Amino acid sequence: MPKKKILLPPPVRKPRADAQRNRERILQVAKEIFTRNGAAASLDDIARQAGIGPGTLYRHFPTRDALIEAVYRSEVEKLAAAEQRFAANLPPLEALRAWMLLFIDHVSAKTLIIPAMDTVAGGSMRLIEGSRSLIHAAFVTSVKRAISSGDLRSDIDPNDFVRALVGVFHTTALPGWEPSARRLVDILIAGSGPTPKHPSAPQRMRQK
Repeated sequence: MPKKKILLPPPVRKPRADAQRNRERILQVAKEIFTRNGAAASLDDIARQAGIGPGTLYRHFPTRDALIEAVYRSEVEKLAAAEQRFAANLPPLEALRAWMLLFIDHVSAKTLIIPAMDTVAGGSMRLIEGSRSLIHAAFVTSVKRAISSGDLRSDIDPNDFVRALVGVFHTTALPGWEPSARRLVDILIAGSGPTPKHPSAPQRMRQK
């Protein structure tokens, strides 16, 4: 009997460079227009400003909801990738501080696009909850690195940092929330540093 031929699945093709550039350009332009005009922004206008045809936009993002979700997911992925970039180029404590400040920028930008996010199925909270694990992992990794380097105390719980800074989500409606959040970064870092060693009682007496 002739042997049966085993059919292998076709290799997975990576997106072409020009297709990837088009996608990134669409997301950048869409972020700007959705932030400025809300969810009612014209998709044809987004395509035109991105320098592509409407057909190209719809091949990447068949619906308005798909485009809005992709815009938000892309911003979260950039935020998580920045943690790795800071870790590779800065000392641990500086990397943590830089990433926390970038996180505040992310929150600030997100408040501008939330009206568009609220129009997708499930609303903005579904998108935010769906990305929470990625942000949480980057946060915890950065804090643990600063603990390992000795810049933060070993008894610090990384989740304390997460809870404190994620709390800024609930203050964005208040005037001056952003400078306050930036000050909170320095307060968290200063309050979590190594405990200074005090001289023993006999040493203090001799120093008098």
